Amino acid sequence: MVYKWASNNYAGNTKISRTMQQRLTKEQAWQKIKHYCAYQERSHYEAKQKLYGFGLYKNEVEELLTKLIEEDYLNEERYAEQFAGGKFRMKHWGKVKITYELKQKGVSSYNIRRALQSIAHADYVATLQKLAEAKWKQLQGEQYIARQAKVNSYLLQKGFEQALIQKAIQQLKGKDAA
Repeated sequence: MVYKWASNNYAGNTKISRTMQQRLTKEQAWQKIKHYCAYQERSHYEAKQKLYGFGLYKNEVEELLTKLIEEDYLNEERYAEQFAGGKFRMKHWGKVKITYELKQKGVSSYNIRRALQSIAHADYVATLQKLAEAKWKQLQGEQYIARQAKVNSYLLQKGFEQALIQKAIQQLKGKDAA
C-alpha cells in the first residue's frame, strides 16, 4: 500500500490529510494504460509517467512500455506527427514552439524533424501571413515602430522563425505604403 501525504495551508494553520492509494497490479495497470493510450496518442514519456503513477516498479514499467510499443498502442513517430499537425492547425503554433514542446515530451530529434516535414510549407507561410495581418490590423492606432515590434513579438511567441516574420512584416509595410 502506498501512502500519500497532502498538506493544505489555511490562513497559517496547516491541515494534513492522509489518503491511501492502492498500488495497482501489473494486469490492472495494463488494462488502464491500454485505455489511456487508445483514447489519444501519447508520448513514451507520458505513458511512463502514468505507469509510475500507478505505483509500478521500474522493471514492470519497462515491460509494459515494451508491450505497448509491440501492440502499437505507443508510436512516437505517429504521436509527433499528430501533435505537430494539431498544434499548427488548431493553435497556429510555429515550428520553433512545436519543436520545443516535443523536446519537453522526450520525443527524438529524428521524429521531430519528420513531424515538422509533415507541415506543408505553403500552409505554414499562409498561416504566418494571416496571423501577421490580423495583428497588424488590431494595432492600427499604434506608432509605426511599436506596431512592428508588437507584431514581431507576437509571432515569435507563437513560435515562428525570425526570418519568416521579417518577410511577413515587410509585405505588410509594402501594403501600407501602396
